[in-house]
Amino acid sequence: MHDTQIADPFELTETQKMIRDTVRDFAEKVLEPKAAELDEKGAFCVEHFRKMGELGLLGIPVPEEYGGAGADTLSFILAMEETAKACASTALGLAAHTSLGTMPIVDFGSEELKRRYVPPNARGETIGSYGLTEPGAGSDSGSTATTAIRAAGGWRITGSKLFMTNASVAGVMTITAVTDKSKSKGERISAFVLEPGWKGVTVAKKEDKLGMRSSDTCFVTFEDVPVPEANLLGEVGKGFGYFMQILNGGRIGIAALALGIAEGAFEKSVAYSKQRRTFGKPIAAHQAVAFKIADMAVEIQAAKHLVYHAARLKDAGRPFKKEAAIAKLFASEMAMRVTRNAIQVLGGYGYMTEYGVERMYRDAKLCEIGEGTSEVQRIVISREILGKL
Repeated sequence: MHDTQIADPFELTETQKMIRDTVRDFAEKVLEPKAAELDEKGAFCVEHFRKMGELGLLGIPVPEEYGGAGADTLSFILAMEETAKACASTALGLAAHTSLGTMPIVDFGSEELKRRYVPPNARGETIGSYGLTEPGAGSDSGSTATTAIRAAGGWRITGSKLFMTNASVAGVMTITAVTDKSKSKGERISAFVLEPGWKGVTVAKKEDKLGMRSSDTCFVTFEDVPVPEANLLGEVGKGFGYFMQILNGGRIGIAALALGIAEGAFEKSVAYSKQRRTFGKPIAAHQAVAFKIADMAVEIQAAKHLVYHAARLKDAGRPFKKEAAIAKLFASEMAMRVTRNAIQVLGGYGYMTEYGVERMYRDAKLCEIGEGTSEVQRIVISREILGKL
């Protein structure tokens, strides 16, 4: 017989542990105590983001030369997970700022755009926002109606974007617009970097939501907005492809968000089940409750494997599109089941706002919708397996 060693799939580097522990400490001491109040008010906390910027948490995957930490995808995923345990709304803002508002400029922007917009975002001096979804273009994002017309020195953009996270607090926006209606869906759309203070940009409405209530979600209009040629992101007609690539990575972030929500609800369920007594013993001693706890643990463990695996594939430069979709699909639906069961474990108290699990239940629903619905993830997964039949 020979001894065999099985590598721990959750084993982390020292840098990853440091980032995880830093975020965990910040989330427990700063975010969690204010999460319920901010949720009730539907208020975005700029101060929290300023502090996160000071800790270096707003530029985790951004290269050091542009003001970031130069860390890997898994480090960012750990930060998302720990943030979401305490306050999912803050985690959503972090995801939108990093994956969608900053990384497109890092990955596809000119050196001029990178130097101008990325360092302030990475330091937390500005917050990033991203506009893809429109009233008539959600899952079918290729049906973008916002247009960019050639003008002297650049472009004129007209249209609107729906559900733009961080829009009313943003210092920089990355959006898509049609630049050539005669081309196919994959070639008609380009991407642009805008500043909210430019003439014609209006944050028209802040949305009132079921969950993620303290994240900033807005309807934004663009009325003949003058955009310099230098603010075209990458090449003309490549915007749709850029953002499909960005969404693939962003889905790992949303999966981590869902994972963190589930872990937060699970921890509250375990603690409550040991403390609450019925029929002369802790409710955890009743098999009906104990089995719920066991099922929650199994699903969380499975989701963590999927999420970390997708992140590590991306970091290794290997294909990860299918694995990101799998992680996002499973983790988001898992979070709904776990938070629902957490409410059941806490019973009447779970239904009340005091214990926080009802907030987690409401927050978890967004994970089945944002960055591609569960139905879209199933399309992505099945096409990766079967091809386009």
